[in-house]
Amino acid sequence: MPKILVILMFFSGIAMIGCKSDNETPDPQTGVSLSVSWKKPSHFPEPVYDMSKNPMTAEGVELGRFLFYDGILSRTNAIGCGTCHQQSAAFTHHGHDLSHGIDDLLGTRNAPAVQNLAWSTSFFWDGGVHDLDFVPPSPIQNKVEMGETVSNVMVKLRNTPVKGAGFPVNYPQMFKAAFGTEEINTERMMKALSQFMLSMVSATSRYDYYVLGDASAITAQEKEGLGLFKQKCGSCHAGELFTDFSFRNNGLSPNKINDQGRYAITLDEADRMKFKVPSLRNVGLTAPYMHDGRYRALSEVLDHYANDQNSSKTDTMYISPTLDPVFLSTGPKPGIRLTAQEKLSIIAFLKTLNDEQFISDKRFSDPGVGTAL
Repeated sequence: MPKILVILMFFSGIAMIGCKSDNETPDPQTGVSLSVSWKKPSHFPEPVYDMSKNPMTAEGVELGRFLFYDGILSRTNAIGCGTCHQQSAAFTHHGHDLSHGIDDLLGTRNAPAVQNLAWSTSFFWDGGVHDLDFVPPSPIQNKVEMGETVSNVMVKLRNTPVKGAGFPVNYPQMFKAAFGTEEINTERMMKALSQFMLSMVSATSRYDYYVLGDASAITAQEKEGLGLFKQKCGSCHAGELFTDFSFRNNGLSPNKINDQGRYAITLDEADRMKFKVPSLRNVGLTAPYMHDGRYRALSEVLDHYANDQNSSKTDTMYISPTLDPVFLSTGPKPGIRLTAQEKLSIIAFLKTLNDEQFISDKRFSDPGVGTAL
């Protein structure tokens, strides 16, 4: 079956919370489909990403999906974005504190979730990138992640389809469908990846149904946990995205590599040991937790924040000059006071943020690309 026909069939019914297709009629001059209308969930804030600079098309999103999963972006042609960002785990690397990249080399940080990126003001744990379009070169060129150069990726994409590949992909044809010509360049690759990641909106959890008016969507214990969460955790994990996008020192002791977080980007002493506050959407699916994946369960995370060493996995909250003030104003010792029952209720609430529709949506699934050279 021709690749363009596959693309059109795949997106013929693209209607979901997050984006919908209003008009798929090709432009008569370029042959490229007109933009897919991107619609935010009604209870979400306005997105940060400027959609006008990268109009979404069905073909552009599909091209981005193929690129996201294709190992051709790595030096070994075996490690794709989807290797460490797996859909079943809300596009994290479930069970891996640190992900394994090319040649089974080990990274230094836990793979963050890929979801709702249209609202992100910065990317990675240290916020080293501020534009979604410029995110892909970082893992591609990282020596222990993909270990490739962007220029080599361009050469490999231009030389497809590859004879003998399990699922040969004709990238020049796909770029033509998305952008009007077969020209493959860095800007187009990054924009296609952005289009796919922008389409990955998670807003259909039980919590969302509750917020939108279904009082029966969550239980009494989960509602109690929601109230406690807003009181105890909402200063950092704020709003419908459950993050204020700030960088904070949450009292973790330095790890073996002495990762200093945001400081490595700004060289500002006030940023030592500060890391980006992650969104908690789908948090029940994204273990292990923290920037280095040191905690395996939500119970351990709450033990840490309560500075309550009931688990062998938690250390006493580490006191340093940049420790966030929220942990210093709650009693005789640093931390957030939480009883055992309160912890259980908060965990019950956090699991209502799991979005089963999102993690099973075939629009985001691996297309089975096989372009290894």
